[in-house]
Amino acid sequence: MDKIYGYFMEPQNFSVNDGDGIRTTVFFAGCPLSCEWCANPEALVRADRISYISGSCIGCGKCTVNCPENIGINLNFPEERKKCTSCGICVDVCPSGSRRKLVKRYSAEDILNILGRQEIFYRRSGGGVTFSGGEATMQHNVLRVMVNSLYDRAINLAIETSGYFEFDEIHDILEKMDTIFVDIKHMDNEKHMKFTGRGNEKILRNIKKFGELNADIIVRIPLIEGVNADAENILKTAEFVKSYIENPKIELLPYHSYGNEKYEALGLEKPSGEFKKPSEDWINELKEKIKGRGVSVVSYS
Repeated sequence: MDKIYGYFMEPQNFSVNDGDGIRTTVFFAGCPLSCEWCANPEALVRADRISYISGSCIGCGKCTVNCPENIGINLNFPEERKKCTSCGICVDVCPSGSRRKLVKRYSAEDILNILGRQEIFYRRSGGGVTFSGGEATMQHNVLRVMVNSLYDRAINLAIETSGYFEFDEIHDILEKMDTIFVDIKHMDNEKHMKFTGRGNEKILRNIKKFGELNADIIVRIPLIEGVNADAENILKTAEFVKSYIENPKIELLPYHSYGNEKYEALGLEKPSGEFKKPSEDWINELKEKIKGRGVSVVSYS
C-alpha cells in the first residue's frame, strides 16, 4: 500500500493541556479559518514553512551561498520571501539554528512511529494522543490512517478542532474520539466572519450533530477583550451549549500574544495590539455566568 503523507508541525510529547494524562499532540498544518489573533501562523497553510530569527543569526552567509534561489541572509525581506521555495537547504547548513523548518511533510507511518515510542507514558498516565493544528480534519485521509491504527491499539484519542468541516466526511473519525475540543469563537455570524474570515453556521451545525457521538465534548472559547468577551456573547454561547450538548462543558482560553515571535520569524504582520486578555475579575465573573446557565466550566491548562 502506498504511503499517505501530510503536512505537520513538530509533535509535542509530554503535553498535559490537551486532554487527560500525559499525551502527544500532533499538529496538522492548514486551517480553513484565518483568525486575526492566531497563535500558530505557521499552521495556516499546508506547505513547508521556513522561519528566520534574526536575533540568533551570526551572519555567516552559509544560507545564501547554498540557496538555489540566491536569497539573501534576511529571509524576512518581502522580496526574499517571494523567492523562497522552502526547500530547507538553508536550514540544513545554518550553524546557529536561526533558520528552522516549522512545517514538514511526514507520512502517517512516520507519525505513528513517533507516537509508538511514547505509548508507555500514555498507558501509565491514562493519557493518549490529541490531534490539533491548524485544523486536523483538513487532512482527513492521513488523519484517518492514524486514528484507525491508534484506535485498534486502544489508545485514548482526542481532537482539537475549529468545527469547520463536512460532518459526514469525517463522521467515522469522530466516532473513534474519546474527547472533542471544539471552538466557538463568536455566536454572532457577522462578527465571526469579520474576525475569522468564515461564518459560524457550519460550526454550530456540526456541534448540534455531536449529540450522535459518544465523545466527551468540551466547547472552548478563545476569550478576547473587544471581540467576544462580553457577557451577551458568553451567555448566548452557554445557552447554545446547554441546548445541544449532553453534560455541557466550556473552557475559557484567555488571549495571549505568545505567537508574536512566530509572526516575526515568518515575516508576517503581527496581530493587532488591540487584542487583550480580559481581567481576572471579569473572567471569574464570566465563569459564574456560565455556571448559572447550567454549564460546567473546565480547565485543561
